[in-house]
Amino acid sequence: MLISTSRNPSQKTRIFCKNFAHATGSKYVNRGKMSIRDIFLKSIELNEINVAIVNEIKGNPSKITFYSNNNEEILCILINVTLTNERLNIIPKDLTIVSKVKKLNILSDILKCSLVDNDNSNYILIDSDDDLLAIIRFINKFGDKSEFKINVRKILE
Repeated sequence: MLISTSRNPSQKTRIFCKNFAHATGSKYVNRGKMSIRDIFLKSIELNEINVAIVNEIKGNPSKITFYSNNNEEILCILINVTLTNERLNIIPKDLTIVSKVKKLNILSDILKCSLVDNDNSNYILIDSDDDLLAIIRFINKFGDKSEFKINVRKILE
């Protein structure tokens, strides 16, 4: 997957994109003056099937829109994030997804990860929450939950 931002992103949004790319084994490109069409062309050039565009509100990541590289929207989620400066210690090639929120099971297809019932280490946990739709956490190769997490507030249809 290719990850990029809206135009003129804040440092917090760029850090989020880099962490998200590292954790999922995706590629991140700085948007600069590229149009959306240029981003899709870049994804084809890099042999990436999906594209994620991260938008922000008041300098904070607020929405991720996932597209196929032929410009079809797959999923759009409203988010807020918790960032960390710690090293994630995730091995993206062995990454699996444990999902307790069926509406977000599609992330396994988008991220090209296996959807499993449970795992001990090196996985993405999509957990339900009382106040939010879901919390996406990253569990590293040591089995520790990273402080880096994505709080999903809503899925836009």
